[in-house]
Amino acid sequence: MSPTPLQFALREQFSTEARPLVEADYRGATTSAHFTDPQSEFSALLSGCGICDLGFRAWISLTGGDRVRWMNGMVTNNIRDLAVSHGAYAFLLNPQGRILGDMYVYNQGEKLIVESDRSQLEKIIATFDHYIIMDDVEVTNISEQQTALGIAGPNARAILNKAGIEVPNMEPLQMISPQCNCDCGCVQCTVTMGDTAQEAYEIWLAPQDIYKTWEALIAAGATPVGSEALEMRRIVAGVPLYGVDIRERDLPQETEQARALNFNKGCYVGQEIVERIRSRGNVHRKLTGFVAEGAVRIAAGDKIISGEKEVGEVTSVAVLDAGTSQQTVALGYIRREVGTPGRDVMIGGAKATVVQLPIESAVSLSELLIAD
Repeated sequence: MSPTPLQFALREQFSTEARPLVEADYRGATTSAHFTDPQSEFSALLSGCGICDLGFRAWISLTGGDRVRWMNGMVTNNIRDLAVSHGAYAFLLNPQGRILGDMYVYNQGEKLIVESDRSQLEKIIATFDHYIIMDDVEVTNISEQQTALGIAGPNARAILNKAGIEVPNMEPLQMISPQCNCDCGCVQCTVTMGDTAQEAYEIWLAPQDIYKTWEALIAAGATPVGSEALEMRRIVAGVPLYGVDIRERDLPQETEQARALNFNKGCYVGQEIVERIRSRGNVHRKLTGFVAEGAVRIAAGDKIISGEKEVGEVTSVAVLDAGTSQQTVALGYIRREVGTPGRDVMIGGAKATVVQLPIESAVSLSELLIAD
């Protein structure tokens, strides 16, 4: 996989330092796995402010007079009524209702911007091209023209403002072009707010400006965070990752991502299956969370056992280490009739408890917090 623009810059910087740069392939690109201790980086995301490389993201521009109507007929959420400078999370389905990809769609007025991961880019573009017949829609991959930083934690907005990137109160998935009085030197950036409960922002900017902005935000107090801590935060927040927790064999309602579905928007690819599931009742399994005490041996792919019967499968795992105590948390699919919160199950020979998503609502994170 290709390094992100920030990772290229960090390689040059770290080549003159004694400590090595620890890299990992993540969501379609090579980025930093961690900078210090992943558990400390994770706690910065919880109690302070973490800054991370989002160069593994990919962006597609949709222009042309039919772009809104056409896109509304492609994905599971309502694009037709999407306000300018706002976004929506959505699934891309095949005609059988199986999930081909997930994405955020933003309305920038004269164009739509689709944001996903680089690991999904080729499939999404190929699917788009397949469904453009006589429509006035132009699909352009703009991933080489921009990159992104993520900044998250309860102090994120204060750090942005301290660095000179003036961010007002924002709604989830709102985007702005902020007033800047910073030392980054970039011509322009776009800030979007995340759609999870935590304070989180993305900064979209040109690749040549990424390292200067990274340095400015660290100087303002942000803690560098690698992909390992990002994975821990994702799992604890109960956010599924396409290709890991969401696969092409999965149906939308199985993922428990109601935020991706709109039942009043009209026809789209795969809608008949989604509507049939809604009218006839729930699917047989669902994505949920699991918690086990200690650093137990649970791995992705492990089967979930209840009453000596196989009832599901784990998809993602993380170990939370507070120094004096540890917890293992996981995401996975389980049959609905046994997937009630509080039920004990066995996973890989270890006892675990089913918990409601997000997992953070069911675990004690207080000991993981670090001082600001």
